[in-house]
Amino acid sequence: MFCYQCEQTAGNKGCTITGICGKNPDTAALQDLLVDVAKGVSKYATRARHLGVLEDSVDDFVTEALFTTVTNVNFDPERLAGMIRDGDTIRARARELYEQACRQAGQVPEMINGAATRELRTDLDGLIEQGNLVSIRERLGGLGADLTGLQELLIYGVKGVAAYAHHAHVLGHEDPEVFAFIHKAMDAVTRANPTLDELFGLNLECGEITVRVLALLDSANTSSYGHPEPTEVLWGCVPGKAILVSGHDLKDLEELLKQTEGKGVNVYTHGEMLPGNSYPGLKKYKHLVGHYGGAWMRQRNEFSQFPGAILMTTNCIQEPRQDYKNRIFTSGLVAWPGVDHVSNRDFSRVIEAALAAPGFTESSGEKKVTIGFGHHTVLSLSDKVIDAVKGGAIKHFFLIGGCDGAEPGRNYYTDLAEAMPQDTVALTLGCGKFRIMDVEMGDIGGIPRRLDMGQCNDSYSAVVVAQALAKAFQTDVNGLPLSLVISWFEQKAVCILLALLHLGVKDIRLGPALPAFITPSVLNVLVEKFGIKPISTVEEDLPAMLNKNAA
Repeated sequence: MFCYQCEQTAGNKGCTITGICGKNPDTAALQDLLVDVAKGVSKYATRARHLGVLEDSVDDFVTEALFTTVTNVNFDPERLAGMIRDGDTIRARARELYEQACRQAGQVPEMINGAATRELRTDLDGLIEQGNLVSIRERLGGLGADLTGLQELLIYGVKGVAAYAHHAHVLGHEDPEVFAFIHKAMDAVTRANPTLDELFGLNLECGEITVRVLALLDSANTSSYGHPEPTEVLWGCVPGKAILVSGHDLKDLEELLKQTEGKGVNVYTHGEMLPGNSYPGLKKYKHLVGHYGGAWMRQRNEFSQFPGAILMTTNCIQEPRQDYKNRIFTSGLVAWPGVDHVSNRDFSRVIEAALAAPGFTESSGEKKVTIGFGHHTVLSLSDKVIDAVKGGAIKHFFLIGGCDGAEPGRNYYTDLAEAMPQDTVALTLGCGKFRIMDVEMGDIGGIPRRLDMGQCNDSYSAVVVAQALAKAFQTDVNGLPLSLVISWFEQKAVCILLALLHLGVKDIRLGPALPAFITPSVLNVLVEKFGIKPISTVEEDLPAMLNKNAA
């Protein structure tokens, strides 16, 4: 196997024996093959679209296939093999649509080879063998590190776009232009002799589409559940039977809350589900009692200690320990071998497991955190914020956003929050927030110094707020007293970075390590064009960020 799509990849070079995430070589090979099948489907789909022919099943398959291969989503070989077999059928359907469209237009279909026509085995061992033949390593040998790295940057960005598109789709919101770009990008990475300029352009276009899909998801979430509100949330537990919901999927949380109402079971959020407590349409359920635990990578200890059932939605699952494997459930695209998978959001087995478990016997105390500062709330405070900046009460904003992780170096974000001057404000996004949730920050004239804007899925809020402030101060985003300090881990973080580059945001600090697929020569281009900087030390970085607009 060879995989370097996440930040924790072995030696910052690539996982070759087993994944740091927990995937084994067989799972890695099947994921590579699933991506290859998606490329084949997209080759036909993008050509059919040019002739005006679309089909939901084609769009849905490629979107789900890409999201499935995001880090920490699906580790189950049998489920992956099933998706590959389904993909073979969808690929044939996409080819049929394209050829029909050509006949109707009086055109001769292109001769398409490679991923579009590769005959697939049906047995699991055969699929694994075929997956090994389409790995990243094979392309590294043919195109070299720079071109392959830019192709992978595009693929990983598109995986992030697919994840956000899937979240919106679950809530009934779609954008044909997003699907069109996904197919376009997956077709593009199969072309022979790509150039650096072409791939750079496609990556920036991926950033543009990311902004579009984040706006779509924001609309999906807020039209379904209302705008997040500043909300004080219990961080701990209360006596009673319990279910813990982790991952990102608000629809799963909503359906679970409906099905547990009146059952005597309390529901807690975990990890990136914390912002669910701030949506009016979700917090109206009185048995959504609070939040338990921290970021995703602490789940094995925290799930072991949680005396109830656990529901894992979307990405962020780790290998379950045996002491809770019989009471953890997966839903949607997430899967782990031997873990009970819930279909069609029928959570009856999750509820039964919660009622059979001991639950909490006492309260953990009164520790609370305040969340819910999405763009709707922050913009409602804009006059107050602008006056504070113009009056000198607020000197600088730091966007501390992105993913958390287990490896050394992420204490940088805690140290930064602790070192920030009292006249500065931190905006937080994603599970990176857990690095600073314990830091006491206070407020400035009633404006909290820590404003949590939600999940990584809510990154659109940061874009809206930054653009609104730039307009108010008659400058661009780079002219604001704002520094972006981003922690990355997986592919949704990659597409958000591409979105920021598309928007022209410069001088982003990225850490704790730079992506292994970004070669020195590609990094030089990013540094020259956008001022991308790896984090160093707080002592070195903080003065530079505070003085960014001094000239």
